[in-house]
Amino acid sequence: MQFKVGAKQTTKMLEQDKAIEVYIAQDADPRMIENVLHLCERSSIPVKWVETMQDLGKTCGIDVGAATAALVTDDE
Repeated sequence: MQFKVGAKQTTKMLEQDKAIEVYIAQDADPRMIENVLHLCERSSIPVKWVETMQDLGKTCGIDVGAATAALVTDDE
């Protein structure tokens, strides 16, 4: 499994039905995550909330914060 990090990449994975699960930082800008949440609801993709963008970035293995991330299979 691997992460696609950021709102644009997460949205792309959701639109292509490749996301298994989506992670969203609680301190992310609500306007940034609105569409991601809508796509998750529409596709019945589970959402996991992470406390901060910094925590989500660390979880994804990057040195900066991330608002959203999609978990996808390794063949992606």
